[in-house]
Amino acid sequence: MQNGMHTDTERCVRAVQSKDARFDGWFFTAVTTTRIYCRPSCPVVPPKPENMTFYPSAAACQQAGFRACKRCRPDTSPGSPEWNQRADLVARAMRLIADGTVDREGVPGLAARLGYSTRQIERQLLAELGAGPLALARAQRAQTARLLIETTALPMAEIAFAAGFSSIRTFNDTVREVFALSPSELRNRRPKTTVLTPGTLTLRLPFRAPLNPDNLFGHLAATAVPGVEEWRDGAYRRTLRLPYGHGIASLTPKSDHIACRLTLSDLRDLPVAISRCRRMLDLDADPVAVDDQLRTDPVLAPLVDKAPGRRVPRTVDEAEFAVRAVLGQQVSTAAARTHAARLVTAHGEPVADPEGGLTHLFPSPESLAEVAPDSLAMPHTRRTTFTTLVAQLADGTLHLGVESDWAETRARLLTLPGFGPWTVDVIAMRALGDPDAFLPTDLGIRRAAQELGLPSTPAALTARAAAWRPWRAYAVQYLWATDSHPINFLPV
Repeated sequence: MQNGMHTDTERCVRAVQSKDARFDGWFFTAVTTTRIYCRPSCPVVPPKPENMTFYPSAAACQQAGFRACKRCRPDTSPGSPEWNQRADLVARAMRLIADGTVDREGVPGLAARLGYSTRQIERQLLAELGAGPLALARAQRAQTARLLIETTALPMAEIAFAAGFSSIRTFNDTVREVFALSPSELRNRRPKTTVLTPGTLTLRLPFRAPLNPDNLFGHLAATAVPGVEEWRDGAYRRTLRLPYGHGIASLTPKSDHIACRLTLSDLRDLPVAISRCRRMLDLDADPVAVDDQLRTDPVLAPLVDKAPGRRVPRTVDEAEFAVRAVLGQQVSTAAARTHAARLVTAHGEPVADPEGGLTHLFPSPESLAEVAPDSLAMPHTRRTTFTTLVAQLADGTLHLGVESDWAETRARLLTLPGFGPWTVDVIAMRALGDPDAFLPTDLGIRRAAQELGLPSTPAALTARAAAWRPWRAYAVQYLWATDSHPINFLPV
């Protein structure tokens, strides 16, 4: 896979003719005779090659006058892996758009977050994706509207507002233009067996196969902070701090999707909640590309073959994860959970969980900045690390977000007291989403390397891992899986 795949006509045609679901989200097929656009795996008979045109985004298809296929629902494809494996301007912009920045702050707000002019942002997005930020945000609003129409009994006026439309007329026109159906017709097409629970949204989060849920959900469950997260009845549940309010997500792995149940205090947060859940579970990854690269190492190949499709468990809140990484320095997972749980009880914002079990949002940096240092049950040096981090997060000196430049943020973190390579790289891997972050000093990684006959010193292991790039964060997941010891964090 590579950037600009939609320009490789021959390859795209082969993917469409073979109905290869691996390519869903990488590009979209527009059929010039029907004016319909589809995902590559659309179950209908493939059109003639001369009638196919390929676009890099659903928004580009819509701008060109094509409507979404009613069979394959291309707007529900997994997201392109490009936006989570790159750190350039376009990728960072796409992550922000998925997080709802354009709807909340407009294009000027998007540009300000990235440190570029609106003209530069629009030019680069148009060149690579065939659509500017407003069109990309509009496509996302249309998908949000469709979800609300199909999964709730809300009046259309409320759906229009929740999905981010400025008027009912714009909502109606957009839905008709994108889906070739009116909002009422979309609602009438949903299965008669659909069960609607007031206040709760139930949806499916697609992914590219294979997906191995063991390390993904196992790690989230093992490190869950009481009150904020829990594992119950085969589902990982957690509270979410969102732009307009809060939410509770329940995520259950299935064979071909993740079942997602969301309870939101404000429906305007729906697209952000979905985006953050997908990001936490690394659902937009291309596991075939990752695993093929790692299989080139004869030591890793058997690990990949045994359980392919491992993902990198990430986070729904970058600042929260950074705080938890500091709490986990030099202590066991159990001790880190205990530290975090105390902070949650004392400083987290209470929330009501209709199902019981979850009680708080994880404390914000602003609330943690008010914590008396003497009340922290940790060594003086780590206390200094903690208070410095939360103070800089609270006053904006340090910002961690989906738009963060990975190299710049790494450099900034390394200037903080008590932040060494391990802490910085675990934040880069789990919070910032760098797919090439590596942890050669991690105790579990070094034990696994020794057992497998890999070099176990950090320098030698890093040299060996050069062949695993740009997927070293995924190699970490395979190596961790060989270690039967409980997760323990190493010094910073």
